[in-house]
Amino acid sequence: MPRPRVHDLDGVLDAAERLAVEGGPSAVTLRAVAGATAMSNGAIYHAFGSRGGLVGRAWLRAAHRFLGLQQESVDRALGRRPVEDRTAAADAVVAAADSPATFAERFPQSSRLLLTVRRDELLGADVPEEIADELSRLDSVLVELFTRLALALWGRTDGRAVEVIEACIVGLPTGLLLHSRRDPDVAMRRRLEAAVRAVLTLDPPPPGKRHNSNTKGP
Repeated sequence: MPRPRVHDLDGVLDAAERLAVEGGPSAVTLRAVAGATAMSNGAIYHAFGSRGGLVGRAWLRAAHRFLGLQQESVDRALGRRPVEDRTAAADAVVAAADSPATFAERFPQSSRLLLTVRRDELLGADVPEEIADELSRLDSVLVELFTRLALALWGRTDGRAVEVIEACIVGLPTGLLLHSRRDPDVAMRRRLEAAVRAVLTLDPPPPGKRHNSNTKGP
């Protein structure tokens, strides 16, 4: 059996995304994907090996699209400016935080997959080992980004500094953009930028010290 062309496989991954978003994880079966594309069950099985291989590749494609777009936005903001340029570093954090909105514009179906379907629910237990390994590496890519931005802003890579960056580019976008039932608009994105910049005006707490919530202010 001839190996399917790359653009055929993209169509299969598109169909898997659409089925997962519209019908939930259980809607993604080899038969359903075959019915939504021009490929047979056998051709899909030959290309992906199993349902786990298919949905794993669909999830990875969406995740790599997002992480690639986010990394590009950070690189553009930092450019060739000096490492100690905190303005550029703050712009890079804002760009990273805004990436979910940009991703939703550019890849709406992939965005909905990542935001509405939990990875463990979609993938199940039959994910091939090589895909499982690649999925596990995604978290380390994000941590590397958090660390890079903390270093650019404060010259620090300790846990407290990295936590602030994570709050800015994961926590705030999740709360202000992703929990909304509508696509991010200009006003929502401006509120997000304002929130991120406000957080970044405060240096992270010293490493190893935790804030005492019972301490009274002046």
